[in-house]
Amino acid sequence: MNEPLAQRLRPKTLADVCGQQHLLAPGRVFRRTIESGRIPNMIFYGPSGTGKTTVARIIAENSGMTLHKLNGTSCGTGDIKAVLKDIGTLAGAGGILLYLDEIQYLNKKQQQSLLECIEDGSVTLIASTTENPYFYIYNALLSRCTVFEFKSLSAADVERGVHNALKKLSEGESTKVCMDEDACAYLAESAGGDLRKALGCLDFAVTAAPIEDGEKHITLEMIQQVTRRTAMRYDREGDDHYDIVSAYQKSMRGSDPDAALHYLARLLEAGDLPSACRRLMVCACEDVGLAYPQIIPIVKAAIDAANMVGLPEARLPLADAVILVATSPKSNSAHDAINAAIADVQAGRTGPIPRQLQNKHYDGEDALVKGQNYKYAHDYAHHWVEQQYLPDAIKDVKYYTFGDNKNEQAARAYWAKIKGEENV
Repeated sequence: MNEPLAQRLRPKTLADVCGQQHLLAPGRVFRRTIESGRIPNMIFYGPSGTGKTTVARIIAENSGMTLHKLNGTSCGTGDIKAVLKDIGTLAGAGGILLYLDEIQYLNKKQQQSLLECIEDGSVTLIASTTENPYFYIYNALLSRCTVFEFKSLSAADVERGVHNALKKLSEGESTKVCMDEDACAYLAESAGGDLRKALGCLDFAVTAAPIEDGEKHITLEMIQQVTRRTAMRYDREGDDHYDIVSAYQKSMRGSDPDAALHYLARLLEAGDLPSACRRLMVCACEDVGLAYPQIIPIVKAAIDAANMVGLPEARLPLADAVILVATSPKSNSAHDAINAAIADVQAGRTGPIPRQLQNKHYDGEDALVKGQNYKYAHDYAHHWVEQQYLPDAIKDVKYYTFGDNKNEQAARAYWAKIKGEENV
């Protein structure tokens, strides 16, 4: 079997694990707890290739307990029940440790089947997930476990892992493996904090490298060929996606064009043109809004152009629009106003539509009263006449407040003059 390099070189002790020093450094609570031999129920949360499975296996193999491994992508309730059968038998005499990878794929019933045995201590659970456990793991199970976050590895951590791999690849072998420092640095930077990905690229390069004078020499050019492009964590259904699009809009809202362009670039490099366009349009409406209402058709035109030309040229009209949105005056007055109106409707604060506003263009017994006494605004000076438009129950409600910007303040001054009111 052609076992992947990352699997062949998986660390055997916590000291050999790259990164995660906030958990694994000597004296840290996590490490001291593991070394005490009293293993709590734990959930490891973090991106791929950061050591979750490795640490779980090290703990399991040194626990003295009977180890069972399941993967949430393929196991069912029957598999979980098969593990629980060992409770109270000789097979589980030293305790049972269940390592459950990708726990986010288990449904509620499957997760609930673990509660009783975890509660009474007959099974110790170590679970891992790449998704936010507070969204994907049910509260009853979550409350019985301690969550530890595994962070993306730094380039230095990945480089250390690559150097360790190169050393082990050459140990006891007639053919040595060496790698140029610039190639190692490039691989570490391009891995996106994922050591497993870096080792996969290294494995590919080592396999392809020719043997010269009893040595395989890995160059920068070879690494560039196997990595092809800078790796970036991105899952359209995962936390990374929502973090990036959130930062993208917040940077435009915060009037930082450089940050907004950075997050736009990350979306485009991930091939996520729809999210880049959608959030751009939302930001134009929500965060610029009435401070510069002409921005909406401008952004719409840029989005249409981006979708017409596609990637990679789509970056140009989108960059224009992102910079425009980020550097435009801001107003969320329309956003706040419509949200307040919707809140009233959802709470049932509505009431009958005033008679004078009701449709009278039909036959029926109400035809004589519906629409009566309606004042047609265009028949009056400045196309305005005082008239009740809201239902009686909320007739004095004010949803909209003019924003503090040139455009809305000009409108406020205009209507204050027309209506003869100081506080329009």
